[in-house]
Amino acid sequence: MTSGLDACRQAIVAVDAAAASAAAQRWDMLTKPRGSLGRLEALACRVAGITGVSRPRPAERLVFVLAGDHGVTAEGVSAYPADVTAQMVYNFARGGAAINVLARQMGARVIVADMGVDADLPPLPGLIAQKIRRGTHNFARQPAMTSEEAVMSVECGIALAAAEVKMPQTWIVTGDMGIGNTTASSAIVAALTGAAVETVTGRGTGVSASVMEHKAAVIQQALDRHRPHRHDPLDVLTKVGGFEIGGLVGIILEAAARHCPVILDGLISTVAALLAVGLVPMVREYLIAGHRSVEPGHSVALQALGLDPVLDLEMRLGEGTGGLLALSVVEAGCRLLDEMATFAEAGVSTDDLIHPPPAGATP
Repeated sequence: MTSGLDACRQAIVAVDAAAASAAAQRWDMLTKPRGSLGRLEALACRVAGITGVSRPRPAERLVFVLAGDHGVTAEGVSAYPADVTAQMVYNFARGGAAINVLARQMGARVIVADMGVDADLPPLPGLIAQKIRRGTHNFARQPAMTSEEAVMSVECGIALAAAEVKMPQTWIVTGDMGIGNTTASSAIVAALTGAAVETVTGRGTGVSASVMEHKAAVIQQALDRHRPHRHDPLDVLTKVGGFEIGGLVGIILEAAARHCPVILDGLISTVAALLAVGLVPMVREYLIAGHRSVEPGHSVALQALGLDPVLDLEMRLGEGTGGLLALSVVEAGCRLLDEMATFAEAGVSTDDLIHPPPAGATP
């Protein structure tokens, strides 16, 4: 019997090169000098390839904010107590968080899912219950979860995306909430890339330099204890991951299977993307890095994926905020591609346009 994860992996195919090429050709017909809109042109071509539509038009904008707690917070690696996760979930439901404000500005729908919050949350408007367990184990002492729970978290993300993506050309932003998740994410980056733990460990919620050193030591000890297999993403997720991270892996995989552009937020979302690409390398072509956070592990993860972020605003909030801000830029590129007039439509002559000489020509 094929599992949800196996079926999703098999459904992912290469992006549409013909649609991307047609978009590139249209850029050269529009009333502007060639290449004058810079990366906006490349971003719109990428979206064309992902959606299979040479003039992509966003139909729906979804922000998935997945929440979960981490047992490793017992080691004193965060500036905030674990119960802040549950408090922030209430804030999302009330519409009072930063991501809610930006979503109202962008006309996006925020979907909040409890993947493993360490609290018994009552039914809340807009909250989807997908709880695997009340928080992961303390991976400084034992693996964060069982291998069965790791697969379950990914498959919950797959099911969530499948249920919520109802329209073609849906744009997806990945977000997160969970005290301790930068510790788990830094551990995953180190495990997958081989980068030094000190290089990928940052201040997270704003810890002091001494706590950051302790955080790095906790991560190093966990990696030495559990020895996650670098080329086995599910093993890495099992040993040092989080339930919300696994859920984001599933969101990304299902989005790729449905030809949806995925705008990644910060460290946690990009770590989930690293795991997803480890499972299905073609997923990389469906990803757009929304921004570069100040977490050092984020830059390492972006480099491993070969992605250049759209924005660099020195953010480190999470929730999908950087990804949603970047979506506005990506959407602007697509609107320009679709709505600008061509030279022929505008009645602008191209006879006297000066084109650069071919490569190697004498000036």
